[in-house]
Amino acid sequence: MSARPGVVIQARTGSTRLPGKVLLRVQGDTLLGHLLQRLARCASVHEVVVATTTRPEDEAVVAEASRHSVPAFRGSEQDVLSRYLGAARQHGFDPVVRVTSDCPLLDPAVVDEAVSLFLKRRALGAGVDVVTNGRPGRRSYPRGLDVEVAALAALETADARMGPDAPEREHVTQYLYRHPDEFRFEDLVLPLDLSFLRWTVDTEADFALIREVLDELYPRNPGFDMRDVLALLGRRPELLALNAHIRQKTT
Repeated sequence: MSARPGVVIQARTGSTRLPGKVLLRVQGDTLLGHLLQRLARCASVHEVVVATTTRPEDEAVVAEASRHSVPAFRGSEQDVLSRYLGAARQHGFDPVVRVTSDCPLLDPAVVDEAVSLFLKRRALGAGVDVVTNGRPGRRSYPRGLDVEVAALAALETADARMGPDAPEREHVTQYLYRHPDEFRFEDLVLPLDLSFLRWTVDTEADFALIREVLDELYPRNPGFDMRDVLALLGRRPELLALNAHIRQKTT
């Protein structure tokens, strides 16, 4: 079967720490819109789908996806795994490239590297179930550049093995990571550990940093990459203090 890599973005307005964050606006677009712009530059994926919930409030997410000519899939709010699988099956994705809507600085080159590595391993017959730069204990990329490329079969196995109320279903790939003896992983790792950097949006403080980055870089170069952000932070180290106190939610 030929590979058809596709991106599924989980997005909803019901964030507990910063409600409606995906629709916050900066530099003429929403955070979700900026992410969709960046993913449109990926060379390795066939299509991008926004997977949101069936809640009435998330009609706004569907509308925002449509504004960027991106289809949406609607499913369970809590059972995010079933939502991902529904989107992947509907669009024929394999592997499934997972990103989240709170990562508006995601670098398309990082996505392409992860997908290319997955497909290379598959072509060589040295199959892998997940290629990621965010595996617990192996992270070296800034938080906010996270990507997971997962075999559809691995996600379907997790789906089949878990009960309908299993808490791992909310986190899509968590079951895979908790069974490392059964699933095969490969990690993207930087030569320098930058995992202390936080470029995701979960709080007002996070948004303050992202707004500064986009205001500085986007007008001159909408396609700026990870190196441009690092260079900006090198020039303006005071920006790091904006969200240095924020701790990632544990699951």
